Amino acid sequence: LPLLPSDESANVFAQLRRSPRLDLDDGESWRAVPYAELHATNDKGLMKLVENRPDGSWPVYKGESFDLWMPDTGTYYGWALPRTVIPALTTRRIRAARLARSAFHGLSDEVLSDSETLPCMIARLAFRDVTRATDTRTVRASLLPPHVFITNKGPYFVWQRGDERDTAYLLGVMSSLSLDWYARRFVEISLNYHVLNPFPIPRPPRTSRLWDRTVALAGRLASPDDRFATWAAAVGVNYGVLEEEEAEDKIHELDAVVAHLYGLT
Repeated sequence: LPLLPSDESANVFAQLRRSPRLDLDDGESWRAVPYAELHATNDKGLMKLVENRPDGSWPVYKGESFDLWMPDTGTYYGWALPRTVIPALTTRRIRAARLARSAFHGLSDEVLSDSETLPCMIARLAFRDVTRATDTRTVRASLLPPHVFITNKGPYFVWQRGDERDTAYLLGVMSSLSLDWYARRFVEISLNYHVLNPFPIPRPPRTSRLWDRTVALAGRLASPDDRFATWAAAVGVNYGVLEEEEAEDKIHELDAVVAHLYGLT
């Protein structure tokens, strides 16, 4: 049951609930499925849990490795060699795709066997698994740079349908105060899939000015350096460090735009 802070908040809650669920599968619009890449315990054999970076290795992210509009805090779970982990992830994806409920179900054999199409090769949207309603923010999502691995404490989205602009849109909504307020009604210690999938996410047409502005704002905020150059180009935004005041302005505008998407007054 949702924990509502006041009687009048019931109207806000009801308005937010008018939007479709995150896990909507209408066969036409975008569809994003949460998925965990590496298990912090079961996959330790694939990682090197040392302080200094081994030659040729990629960072292994954990939840604390990223934050809102901060794709890299410099704090990692460990390191891993791509020549070891990528074949393992490729094999794992091929096996998982056989299951109808798998995030990779429906991909062609050609895609499944091509390691260059693995999510770790491109920028992707992830969120922190460990969180609390008493934290300053409950939903902490971020666009991660390419060439990093991530443990189950930072699940990411596999896109069964959708493109980079859809990714920017979902990131913008997930990073908003409106959705965070909703999340606090349910989250206690973890943002697990059973809590996340029913979250209401507005789905306006791509012709909507609000959709377009959400994509532009979130896309620019999510692209602080050249690691995101390819993704930013696909979204249609510039990349690079933003001045603090400009970044704050964009964050506040994004909150306002998403509030309008939810139909809040």
